[in-house]
Amino acid sequence: MNTELSELEQVTQEVKELRTLNRELEAIIESSYDVIYITDKNGVTLKTNSAIERITGIPKEYYIGKSVDALMKRGILKSSVTQKVIEQKRSVSTVQYNYSGKETLITGNPVINDDGEIEKVVTNIRDLSELNELQTALKKANELNNSYKKEIERLKGVTKRDGDVVIASHQMKLIYEMAERIADVDATVLILGETGVGKDVLAKFIYSQSIRAKQGEFIKLNCGAIPPDLLESELFGYEAGAFTGANSNGKPGMLELADNGILFLDEVGELSLALQVKLLRTLQEKEIRRVGATKSKKVNVRIIAATNRNLKEMVHNGEFREDLYYRLNVIPIAIPPLKGRRDDILPLIQLFLQQTNHKYGKDKIIDVKLNDFFYRYNWPGNVRELSNLIERMVITTQGKELTIRDLPIEYKESNNSSLVFTELMTLKEAVEIAEEKVLSLAVNTCHTTYEIAEALGTSQPTIVRKLKKYRLKIKE
Repeated sequence: MNTELSELEQVTQEVKELRTLNRELEAIIESSYDVIYITDKNGVTLKTNSAIERITGIPKEYYIGKSVDALMKRGILKSSVTQKVIEQKRSVSTVQYNYSGKETLITGNPVINDDGEIEKVVTNIRDLSELNELQTALKKANELNNSYKKEIERLKGVTKRDGDVVIASHQMKLIYEMAERIADVDATVLILGETGVGKDVLAKFIYSQSIRAKQGEFIKLNCGAIPPDLLESELFGYEAGAFTGANSNGKPGMLELADNGILFLDEVGELSLALQVKLLRTLQEKEIRRVGATKSKKVNVRIIAATNRNLKEMVHNGEFREDLYYRLNVIPIAIPPLKGRRDDILPLIQLFLQQTNHKYGKDKIIDVKLNDFFYRYNWPGNVRELSNLIERMVITTQGKELTIRDLPIEYKESNNSSLVFTELMTLKEAVEIAEEKVLSLAVNTCHTTYEIAEALGTSQPTIVRKLKKYRLKIKE
């Protein structure tokens, strides 16, 4: 009798210890800020903690006893890490958007029994959205610290010169290193490149680094912006009474005004053949003759020319003098288009945003997805287009944060077209672009999320989640 009582007491004590251990385990699981999700070997939910309610908005009791297959069919799960763990018999990690549209890091680990078989799967789900917000806040704080920002730029290899020049790409570093070397050489420079790549910025930089910056002016003349019949007098000047309507005192031309300095001839390919002859004579003899004058005048001016046209082809077609071409082409510098030096895009964005905020008294910021669009866009208008777009968005956007939703309609269309696929991207990014395009079309034609779900062959909870993710609303 006593033996039986002793065994009963021992069992009772073990039961108490087991209950205590279970309570402690329950408390540990419940206290975790991350979601802890436990299933059996068949993927049926055994236990989860209250953290899942914070991330998904669904009570934890809902999940108990349900298989991950059923949750996927309901659209609550996008894909099952549990299934992958069971199939691969190893730990699996993935990043995905959950039911409520939050970005989460999901890691599943198998529990192996003595026979080497999976007994349970323990999954940890971490909410990355708050971490991303903290990273954004940290980035903003760093940007406000000017000295720290300069250190970051130095470590990244970003070079700033003269306030308006930002170079991060290898190509532009080589170009500006050459510009420094030839700054005090009086040889003629021919800058080649598409419209808007920054040819005038490079010309100003050469001037700023030269001794001529202390001796004379930087004068710019756009040869394509002035009618041909007025361009000669603008370039060479004119004497009093040289033609009807002429100033009674005459007028110095750009070549005279740039004496001891630099004359930047933009769009030099637009010069007429007659003016090409006069310019060639100036380069050869270092002197000019005003319109209507009988005497020439010596000038000490360095010429920097620029064009977006193919001067060699123009020479071949008889549209540009070969001798002038070789006079201008002493030091040729070709600036690549912005799409060919994408490392410059993000630093340029920060420069233009800072300048525009200061100009208009704003404090706008740019979100990650918009920066990504800027990086992938092909910029047919190059740096000038990028600068103008940022200024336009800063002025016209009401909110503090600039997003893809704030892009002008022509850019939104390109964002949803095949244009963005001209550069390599991850499959996830490509799928998201396609999803957003299809959903954008659906919200314009369907009246409810149920109609969209039926039209797209998916569940209504999935549609709700996707619309929230891409910030889309059904039109009334």
